[in-house]
Amino acid sequence: VGFHFAPNFWMWFPLRVLLHIALTVLFILSEFWISTSAPPHRRGLVLGIYATVLSLGFAAGPWLFAQLGSAGFLPFGVIMALVTLAAIPVLAARNESPTIVSNGETSNFLRYIWLVPTATAAVLVFGAVETGGFALFPVYGNRIGYSEANAALLLTMIGLGNVLLQIPLGMISDRVSDRRYLLLACATIGLAGTIFMPHFAQNWHLMAALLFVWGGVVAAMYTIGLAHLGSQLSGHDLASANAAFVLCYGVGMVLGPQAIGIGMDLFGPSGFGWALGMFFAFYIALVGARLIRKIL
Repeated sequence: VGFHFAPNFWMWFPLRVLLHIALTVLFILSEFWISTSAPPHRRGLVLGIYATVLSLGFAAGPWLFAQLGSAGFLPFGVIMALVTLAAIPVLAARNESPTIVSNGETSNFLRYIWLVPTATAAVLVFGAVETGGFALFPVYGNRIGYSEANAALLLTMIGLGNVLLQIPLGMISDRVSDRRYLLLACATIGLAGTIFMPHFAQNWHLMAALLFVWGGVVAAMYTIGLAHLGSQLSGHDLASANAAFVLCYGVGMVLGPQAIGIGMDLFGPSGFGWALGMFFAFYIALVGARLIRKIL
C-alpha cells in the first residue's frame, strides 16, 4: 500500500528493498517450516504441493494485474487484502511452528552453500534457467520465426508443465534412496531439451510438448533440491541452509539473463540453447563427480 501513497518515484526504491527483505524472510521461514513439518517419507510430495501452489500464485499475479490494471488504489488494496488473508492460516498455526534451537556455533550461513552443494547448485541452476529462459524466450521465439502470440503460448506451456509435474516428480523423489540421482536425471533432461529445441522449432506442437515436459522437469530441480536439503539437515542447520538456498536462487536469477543475453548476442538464436545448456552441464559435472566419489 505504501507504493500507492509514495508521491515521489525515488521513494519506491527503499520500499522495494523492504518488500524484498520481507519476501526473502518469508521464503526462508516458510520453506524451513514445511521441510521440518513434512514426514520424511512424504517430504517430496509435500514440497511438490508447495511448488505447485507457488507456481499457481506466480501465474495468477499477471492475470490479476491484467484484470485490475495499474491505476488508482484498487490493485494495491486487493494485494493488501490477499496478503492479510494469507496471514490468517499462519496466525492460526502459530503454535505449530517449529522451534529453531541454536547449536551454539556462530558460523557464517554461507558455509551451508558448500555443505549440501547438490541442493544449492540445483536451485542456482533453476533460478538462472527460470529467470533467463522466461525473460528471453519471447525474443528467442521471435528470432526463430514464431509470432508473438505463438511464442507466448509456448511460454505458457512451460508454466503449465511447471504446475502439473511437481507433485508427480515429488512423489517419485520419495521413492528413491538418493535424490541426487533424480536431480542428475532432471539436469540431464534439461540439457537434452536445450539440444532438441532447435530441431523441434519447425513444428509448433512438438515444440509445445517438449517445453511442457522440459519446464516441469527443470522446475523439479527446485522441488527435489529442497527435499534433498531437508533430508540432510535439521533444526538450526536446516534454517541456515534454507537461507543459503534462497541466496543461491537469487544468484541464479542474476546470472541467467546475463549469460543467455550474451549467448544470443554472440551466437544468435542458437546462443539461447547454448547458454541454458552451460548451466545444466555445470550441474551434471558437479553431481556426477560427487556420485563417482561416493562410489569410489
